[in-house]
Amino acid sequence: MDRMRLGRTGMMVSRLGFGGIPIQRDSDDEAVAVVRKCLDLGVTFLDTANAYTTSEARIGRAIKGRRQEVIIATKSGSRTREGLEHHLKLSLERLGVDYIDLYQFHGISDFKSLETVLDPKGPMAAVEEAKKAGIIRHIGITSHQIDVAKEAVKSDHFESLMFPFNFITCEPADQLLPLCREHNVGFIAMKPLAGGALDNVTIAFKYLLQFGDVLPIPGIEKPREIEEIVRVLQGPREMSAAEQREMQKMRDELGTRFCRRCDYCQPCTQEIPISLMMSADTAIKRMPPERLFTAAFFADAVEKAANCTQCGDCEERCPYHLPIQEMLAEQVGYFRQAKQKYEERMTA
Repeated sequence: MDRMRLGRTGMMVSRLGFGGIPIQRDSDDEAVAVVRKCLDLGVTFLDTANAYTTSEARIGRAIKGRRQEVIIATKSGSRTREGLEHHLKLSLERLGVDYIDLYQFHGISDFKSLETVLDPKGPMAAVEEAKKAGIIRHIGITSHQIDVAKEAVKSDHFESLMFPFNFITCEPADQLLPLCREHNVGFIAMKPLAGGALDNVTIAFKYLLQFGDVLPIPGIEKPREIEEIVRVLQGPREMSAAEQREMQKMRDELGTRFCRRCDYCQPCTQEIPISLMMSADTAIKRMPPERLFTAAFFADAVEKAANCTQCGDCEERCPYHLPIQEMLAEQVGYFRQAKQKYEERMTA
């Protein structure tokens, strides 16, 4: 697989990275198999986080005996020095390594958080000390808010930036990438498939591959997913006229009012699986109705969403400022109408 330089880290990474969120849904053995499939296909950049429950430990199992092949990136969402030190220790233990290639401040999406992590007596001090000790090789940051991301890049404290980037969320191309290039900050593109909202893998990755200094890190759950994306990398990368028309059609249909499934809205006091419910209309289109409308977990999700107390906590936490309460009500309506039509057909 082709390699690229990740900004001033100087690290040469595979042209495609691995996002470690979805393997939380796998069994332990399935997760290990997925990571190893990625390694076998030439993927060298593995991204995870302290907050991703089982992800670090599963990656640790998968890379045992292959540490020199990979570049490991993980993250801490702590805003205190003590908390970050604790997270770093846990990450090293879970991953089974004695150093981490790229350690990132996780989810810095407001200016208060940026100020907190940049405090020379706060978590930045712990990261810089770990870097001097060789426990961390490079320091990065992740964000979902473009103005905050710009300030982080301009601070020159970070060697990489992870930010959402796809042909729907395409603002970084004009507003953020030029700044990263100016400051020699490596750009890692999270959500290349818009959190699952984009189902045309070929178009999604052809769009991103036109940016030679952008590292996409799709979340991978099954071996077939990474195999499909690698085939795009190995084939012609220029979009056909038909693909360009299809890309514009998807842009027009999705707009900006869609869930990226980042789950920063959680936890919900009513235990509503918000990101699952936000995809009810997509599930109706893609899943066999006999499975969808008889699935207990989806019926439970719909019932919980229908009883939303409208506390608004989720909307305050959403980095994309989505009207979650309104969108949940819409999705409940879509599901119930589709289920009613299905049942009417079955009894006709």
